[in-house]
Amino acid sequence: MGDFIKQTFVFTPIIDKKTYGEKPNMKKFFLLIMLSIFLPLGNTNLYSQLFRDITKVGTTAGQFLKIGPGARALGMGGTYVGVSDDIYAVYYNPAGLAISKGSGQAAFNHTNWLADVNYDFAAASLNIESFGSLFIAVTSLRVPQEKVRTFEFPEGNGQYWDASSVSFGIGYARSLTDRFSIGFHAKYIRESIWSSSASGFALDVGTYYITPFNDLVIGASISNFGTKMKLDGRDIQINYDPDSDPFTGPNNIPAKFEMDQYDLPLTFKIGFSMDAVKTRYIRIKTAFDATHPNDNVEYVNAGIELAYDELLFIRGGYKSLFLTNSEQSFTFGVGLNYEIRAGLNLIFNYAYGDYSRLKNIQYFDVGLVF
Repeated sequence: MGDFIKQTFVFTPIIDKKTYGEKPNMKKFFLLIMLSIFLPLGNTNLYSQLFRDITKVGTTAGQFLKIGPGARALGMGGTYVGVSDDIYAVYYNPAGLAISKGSGQAAFNHTNWLADVNYDFAAASLNIESFGSLFIAVTSLRVPQEKVRTFEFPEGNGQYWDASSVSFGIGYARSLTDRFSIGFHAKYIRESIWSSSASGFALDVGTYYITPFNDLVIGASISNFGTKMKLDGRDIQINYDPDSDPFTGPNNIPAKFEMDQYDLPLTFKIGFSMDAVKTRYIRIKTAFDATHPNDNVEYVNAGIELAYDELLFIRGGYKSLFLTNSEQSFTFGVGLNYEIRAGLNLIFNYAYGDYSRLKNIQYFDVGLVF
């Protein structure tokens, strides 16, 4: 009995607000009770391994690469690896572009991202019979100019700073069979802040398989496999005095602050999608994605799309399920696919994403299928 009391005393302090917040996970709570009864004292390290989440948040560069474009994708909660049947496949799963409709597509997506940051994405593709699909893509993130403020000049010293991130990509997708395709997306990445910048290269690889089971799609992708990034530029240059004495030795020696280098946000995703209902006028597509990033814990997205006559669309979803302390949650979207003439369609999509304390984001995109 003494050992039982001793074990309970050791484990009980772990379930406080600092560890689990105001609303502790009930499954973990009951597992904690069982562990406090049956685990010996020597296995406290096993407990910490089971319940401690190591996220590695903030350890990668190129964070803008994690912002998914496309109002249709956002409206479905970001579940697009197993959908990817249009031009936005170039971001989520380039293999899906091989089964897209038409001989080519082009699209542009704009949004006022969080904190008044501007986010834009543009892409175009061309399907060449018996060869495959070629595409180009550009992603841009821009922070508006701000005054340079210092302790001496809190209202600004007359200078302005800004920051931007951009990615230029080209890629290729091809159907290897009538049900299986593969795609590649090579990217040049550059980030800058004031007078310093970092650049790198990355590769995305995707696969897309349409199973015989009710045409269930299984998609998989690896994104941002590439070089490390390291800031360099005028802002890290200094004049150095080795002995801190202006009257002796060499003075004002050109030097630089030593900057570290960081990985890109490498991400592995697997997605599933299927038309749960498909009639002459009504189609209901359900989708599910699981994500394993190198700078956070695993999470899933879920989404659904209701289409009427492939003309009007209503979408809904939930982003970042099981991701600790995430501000993302419900999403909603609508779309219109208007046939201008035979072989030319105009597509318009809108989506809304709830970001809790960070308020919300709204996506608008327009595209052409020809």
